Amino acid sequence: MMGVFEELKERGLIAQMTHEEPIKDLLDNQKITFYIGFDPTADSLHVGHFLQMVVMAHMQKAGHRPIVLLGGGTGMVGDPTGKTDMRKMMTQETVDYHVSCFKKQMERFIDFSDGKALMVNNGDWLLDLNYVDFLRNVGVHFSVNRMLTAECFKTRLVKGLSFLEFNYMLMQSYDFLKLYEEYNCVMELGGDDQWSNILGGIELIRRAKGKDAYGMTFTLLTTSDGRKMGKTEGGAVWLDPEKTSPYDFYQYWRNVDDADVIRCLKMLTFVPLDQIKPMEQWSGSQLNQAKEILAFEVTKMIHGEEEAQKAQDAARALFGAGASVDDMPSTQLEESDFTDGAIGIIDLLTRTGLVSSRGEARRLIDQGGISVDDQKASSVSDTIPVSQFEKGYVIVKKGKKVFHKAVK
Repeated sequence: MMGVFEELKERGLIAQMTHEEPIKDLLDNQKITFYIGFDPTADSLHVGHFLQMVVMAHMQKAGHRPIVLLGGGTGMVGDPTGKTDMRKMMTQETVDYHVSCFKKQMERFIDFSDGKALMVNNGDWLLDLNYVDFLRNVGVHFSVNRMLTAECFKTRLVKGLSFLEFNYMLMQSYDFLKLYEEYNCVMELGGDDQWSNILGGIELIRRAKGKDAYGMTFTLLTTSDGRKMGKTEGGAVWLDPEKTSPYDFYQYWRNVDDADVIRCLKMLTFVPLDQIKPMEQWSGSQLNQAKEILAFEVTKMIHGEEEAQKAQDAARALFGAGASVDDMPSTQLEESDFTDGAIGIIDLLTRTGLVSSRGEARRLIDQGGISVDDQKASSVSDTIPVSQFEKGYVIVKKGKKVFHKAVK
């Protein structure tokens, strides 16, 4: 049997680690407690978070105990990592609401029964900290010169790094120390962009406790040409079905590039590696089978098998011979959507949610990317008359693969 360390490596999930041999021994021969932090920057988890939960699930299946750390405290500051501008500051009420949304989604994916995993909120210890005590007990262990060389700050030094954000590394490091003290948590995991912050926590534990702790980062989810995955023209791919429907979620993975499907299968699913290996030789139409497996498996994990099956059936019906519109994503239009017996093409696109803005609608129309009932929209001033809805609906097509039924 392959140990979890080798499994993570073979799937291409590990990016960096602090002590390879001790970590391999810990993961394959011992049972440890580890944590991953999630700052509540929105009211739903997204695809980037999903990769972190997959790693967490691999670890849990191997007998290790995950701690999901929700950033009720760090979310009040905002991680500067990878950002060229300061994050928008959120109110305590907004942060708390986002934390509650994250919690519901996490519980569908990670097994928290019988203490197999823990969920804690760093707001419980960060929000009531005495600032002077924090400086004396934690700040004393950090070198400003060394912090300024950290990758997470480099992109901000040109435009300006606020003192608020400069404290983020200390807060995240303190989280690790706190979890080490209270739960014997000896390892922090995170995306590769968190490497500097993870090292800060390990160093704090070494200085404050004289003990070893460990860190490991996993590969960021990017396409073969280096673009960040989980983004569409309409924005992020969310795990909340109200923000990204199970059908649209399925279609996102069904439509990944040929060059990315095998890598995604390895990183995002639990399909055994010996089943994926033969697919590496597939090409052309065979890769569509791999994409179907990827889309079904990922959708099943997030939305359940029933929703995954419905999405797959709808996609097959839509793109197969004798395509049916019965299961196509649809929007019910109201009388108020029509003016003088017609609806404008831009209004139709925004009403159906196929675009995130009127500007995006204009751009797609100008590029020839929009059709209604197989007739390409030629102008942003096009209108669709009520008479065109005599069959009860029109079919709006965005690009080559996105279809939507507008019902009257």
